[in-house]
Order: sequence, then C-alpha cells, then structure tokens
Amino acid sequence: MAESIRCRSRGAASRASVILAFCLSVLAAGASAAPPAVMTTASGHGFDTLVSRLEASIGQHKMGLVAQASASRGAASRRVVIPGNAVLMVFRNDYAVRMLAASVAAGIEAPLRLYVTELPDGTTQVHYVAPSVVFAPYGSDALDAMARELDPVFAQIVADAVAP
Repeated sequence: MAESIRCRSRGAASRASVILAFCLSVLAAGASAAPPAVMTTASGHGFDTLVSRLEASIGQHKMGLVAQASASRGAASRRVVIPGNAVLMVFRNDYAVRMLAASVAAGIEAPLRLYVTELPDGTTQVHYVAPSVVFAPYGSDALDAMARELDPVFAQIVADAVAP
C-alpha cells in the first residue's frame, strides 16, 4: 500500500511539474508581447528623429504635447545605456472638457499616450491604444463620439511621423 501511494505521489509530482512548466512558458511568452489592443507601427527612423517627428506631427494636428517621459534619457543621465524609449502624452483642453463632461472617471485616461521604442537594429516603433478603445469601458455615448473623432487624429499623427 505504501508503495502504491509513493507511485501516485511521484505521478502527481510529475504532472504538477509539467503543468508548472507549461504555465511558466505561457507567462514568459505573454510577457514579451503587447496586449492585442496596442497598435504598433514600425519606423525606419532613428529614435531621436522619430521622437522629434512625433512632436512636430502632434503640433501639426493641433494636439498638445502635455508631457514626455523617457527611461532611456533618465538612464543616460546616470551613464547607463538602454535602448531608446519615450512616452509622449498627448491631449487638448477642449477634448479634456468634453471628456470630463461625459465621465469624470475617464479623466484617468488623459493624456493619451504614444510610446516610442528603439529596436536592436536602431529602427523604432510607435505603440498606442486607439482612443475609442481607451474610452470604451466608460459606457458613455458622448465619450465614444469624442474618441471616434480622436482615432483618425492619432492614426495620422503616427503615419506622418513614421513616413520616409
């Protein structure tokens, strides 16, 4: 009887090891992939060039660059080199007023973000979530209408910035 219990325990331990290995592989694979809602656009431009082009495109499309954050620039100030990355936070006050009139809770989403990443070959990508996706969970028709107006604006900001 004791022998049969040991065999079952080893079998259970073996199954548990297989399940654990499977779960870890799924988690590891998911850790490197962007969530499905994130739109990614490749660019042949270098990091600093693309950031400058995005800044210009944001202004050309009458949006405001509210703030900018960059771990790579912060690291460089400490003499640490990591691939370029920057988050450009974009919005405009008339949209902010409309957003808050529709949903105060949605205020956590503003400003909307464009995320620039540098790849090992020196090219870059721009990542963002379409405004209609960002604001959809709030269930407001007015907010959804505003977000649908912003979708093509953000798409064009990115398209203009990555163009050759």
